[in-house]
Amino acid sequence: MKNDQSDQENEEFIIGRHPVVAALKSNHPVNKLFIQVGIKDDDNIISEVMKLAHQKRLVISKVPKQKLDKLANHQNHQGVVLSTAAFKYASIDDLFANAEQAGVSPFFVILDNIEDPHNLGSIIRTADAAGVSGIIIPKHRAVGLTATVAKTSAGAIERVPVARVTNLSATVKELKQRGMWIFGTDVAGTDYRSWDAKGAVAVIIGNEGKGISPLLKKQVDEMLTIPMVGDIQSLNASVAASVLIYQGYNSRHPLGK
Repeated sequence: MKNDQSDQENEEFIIGRHPVVAALKSNHPVNKLFIQVGIKDDDNIISEVMKLAHQKRLVISKVPKQKLDKLANHQNHQGVVLSTAAFKYASIDDLFANAEQAGVSPFFVILDNIEDPHNLGSIIRTADAAGVSGIIIPKHRAVGLTATVAKTSAGAIERVPVARVTNLSATVKELKQRGMWIFGTDVAGTDYRSWDAKGAVAVIIGNEGKGISPLLKKQVDEMLTIPMVGDIQSLNASVAASVLIYQGYNSRHPLGK
């Protein structure tokens, strides 16, 4: 990593074979590829990575595993690390444009102060699989787009636009003015299985420990709850998000239609 602080702030590292392939196939600006010396290529993905890097005319450095461990902050890099520009955030208008380009009504996921990068990465991955139009996160007191998020998303970070806003409450107000229905998650609410997510909708997933903030709750059109029969009466944030995202998918894409 470069020593200059301003350069550090403008650089990220994508780690892992599939996330690196996804980044190299996207339009995301990339700087340099690091490959572990003597790494085995049983699945031929390293060969694909090298081919894509050559096509982009990237500098390719073959380095010891210890160097990659340091760049990847000792996460599982699978022998591949890609230096890229810092991840670019979308605007709210970009999210609406993404839905319009896909020919669907907007379906957004709003994350209220999610702190765990693995949760954010998993949610982005599910959102990509289910055709979510975009994700909205706050600038403060929440995780942003990092290398860990990119790794956990398995490359979906390159396909799902993420908008980062200063004030979630003001953003929800704007979305409602633009014709969206806002749904939240709570222990008390309508059974999520009856949720009809047709039309322009957004669902809010709350913080891992505190849930949705009281101010946002006041703006929600309807609360949804996931029934639980076990002793633990809460789900991991990414699991809850996945359940609701796929209920949204089911209602928007009925079986046989």
